[in-house]
Amino acid sequence: MEALQRRMIEEDMVQYKLFLIQPSSSSSQKTEERLTHLVEEILAKVAPLLIQYIWQHQPFNLKYHPEKGGIPAHIGGSTQFGDNVEDEWFIVYLLLQITEAFPELAARVEDNDGEFLLIEAADYLPKWLNPDTSENRVFLYKGELHILPCPSKSTSVGFSKDVVPSVAQALELLYTHPEVCRASSKISLALKKRLEGYPGKIKSGLHRAHCFIPAGIATVLAQRPDLIAPAVSAFYLRDPVDLQACRTFKTFPPDTRVLTLVTFTRCLYAQLQQQQFTPDRRSGFTLPSRSHSQYKAHELGMKLAHGFEILCSRCRLPSSEPNAPVSCNPQWKGFMESLNRNGYFHGELEGSARYRELTRSAENFFKQSVASKSSALSPGEEVLQLLHSCEPFNLEEMKKNESQLPQEDSDSWLDITAQDLERLLQERSGGRADVGSQNSSSTKQKQHVGDAEERGKETEDNIEEEEAGYSLVAISQGMKNFLKAMSSHEGAELPWSSATQPFTIDPDSMANALGRLLGGKDEELDSDDLDDSDDDNDDEEEEVEEKEDGFCGQAAMKGTETLDSLKRYMDQMDEELMKTNVGQSFKRTNYNKEGASSDSPHPSARDDLPRDNKLEEKEEEIQPLDVDVNLVTNLLESLSCQAGLAGPASNLLQSLGIHLPPNSDPA
Repeated sequence: MEALQRRMIEEDMVQYKLFLIQPSSSSSQKTEERLTHLVEEILAKVAPLLIQYIWQHQPFNLKYHPEKGGIPAHIGGSTQFGDNVEDEWFIVYLLLQITEAFPELAARVEDNDGEFLLIEAADYLPKWLNPDTSENRVFLYKGELHILPCPSKSTSVGFSKDVVPSVAQALELLYTHPEVCRASSKISLALKKRLEGYPGKIKSGLHRAHCFIPAGIATVLAQRPDLIAPAVSAFYLRDPVDLQACRTFKTFPPDTRVLTLVTFTRCLYAQLQQQQFTPDRRSGFTLPSRSHSQYKAHELGMKLAHGFEILCSRCRLPSSEPNAPVSCNPQWKGFMESLNRNGYFHGELEGSARYRELTRSAENFFKQSVASKSSALSPGEEVLQLLHSCEPFNLEEMKKNESQLPQEDSDSWLDITAQDLERLLQERSGGRADVGSQNSSSTKQKQHVGDAEERGKETEDNIEEEEAGYSLVAISQGMKNFLKAMSSHEGAELPWSSATQPFTIDPDSMANALGRLLGGKDEELDSDDLDDSDDDNDDEEEEVEEKEDGFCGQAAMKGTETLDSLKRYMDQMDEELMKTNVGQSFKRTNYNKEGASSDSPHPSARDDLPRDNKLEEKEEEIQPLDVDVNLVTNLLESLSCQAGLAGPASNLLQSLGIHLPPNSDPA
């Protein structure tokens, strides 16, 4: 049941439900009225937090859901958080605050991974609790995490691990025995540690940057700062059809660009900053040289303008009929009263500039979260509607304000050092060693960085140069470890996923398996059949052949003939390939059979010898391939052809825990 529910939840989406903890004997109509009223009270309570928050895709939302499929009537919603997982954890923080302020409610929250709250505290869970036994057992109640227990020697309260309680049964147990259901201190501490920093984390997760953007976009963002998210996503997920609308900017002409301060989330800023993009020459967007002091502001503004233009190109023009003001909505009066009770206006006098600004933000929030009509408009339609409803902008006045802009934030947080990465990995793994510790090359890199810090004498260039050398070894060794690893039905194991022993091949087992494949079910072949130069086991082979019956003897002869035929084919292929330049594409070891340096020319370069001499000297001419050099060379060539985009080479290296720096070679 729980697995089916998880499949119904989309990836990168969190689903949350708020139930009345105390059973109600009233009619369903009164229950709906009570829950609907709670929606207004809850949104007014958390409005100071939600108004200043910028969501990656979808905002936090609540609405009434009637009883269905054994699930009692409740209020809830779902939010797609996309690439910004902090949206999901901010919702967890909101639910904790809601259940603390409204003790008559208990919340459940899950995503496509199921009970992700338990994943965060996996090291401290009881042994009986796993994904198969956790259905309808995890709740947020009175601002704390609660887990419905199993009966034990100390208490008979709870449900057996083989029993899946209904939501109604779980709520009843939670209401009657809240202390028994409260999660252990270690589990609660793990959850609090993950939510550490809120609500201050809301502001610290924002990034303000200067951008040269068309004046129309600056006007829209002044009214609705949250529309920055769909614009960045439109640019980040653009396709060739979207870019056709950006050949000529009809909605936001580039000749109206002004310098303004734009507020992003760190996730949105990173998505916009890290993508390389060259505008179409017909668009009218030109960038200064990279050495220009405001190059970054021009580049960010150009990308942002493309995002807004793509948004508007996807939708139709808004209706010319003016929308009814928010004050006409019957819910608006109650919502404002709730805001006043919760101290939203901070004692500001009605009619002051700050009061009007807070009221405008509250109206925008009310349209998106409380009123249902806003859900019918796409982000592009909202942008166009704002452009038509706002007063015409004064371009000259906006240019004068450029000199009075606040200072932008530093984006040094984009750069992470080896020490910061080590600390993050240890935090995510519960203080354990980093995930890639089994990779000997990674260990060498970390050892090298640590020694460089202690000595304090080597420069960063030297460190990068030596780490690049280690990376070449890491590629070869990582591929060998990956090929030698024994994987199971669950999928391929990466080199660091398990402590596997080096994979070895038993010649006898290999020969027997090949013999069964080629000759029959019961036949066995010795390794001598695979290598004519090894005659150490001739006597043993004769004894085995004498003991075999006629059928096995015929099968062995058939298998030997097949191997001989296969060898002849291989010899013919070698002779044909020697006349081509295929061999020149591989790197070979420059050593002869005695181990001394060989100065003999490449086999493909000795076409002047007679055919008989070629065949006689074929064994001496063919030198073994340098597998490591060929592997590294081919991977680097494939990586270079990707031009910085995703591809097979980068995906393979990343799965092996190897991250190569960008190619800075001008050649």
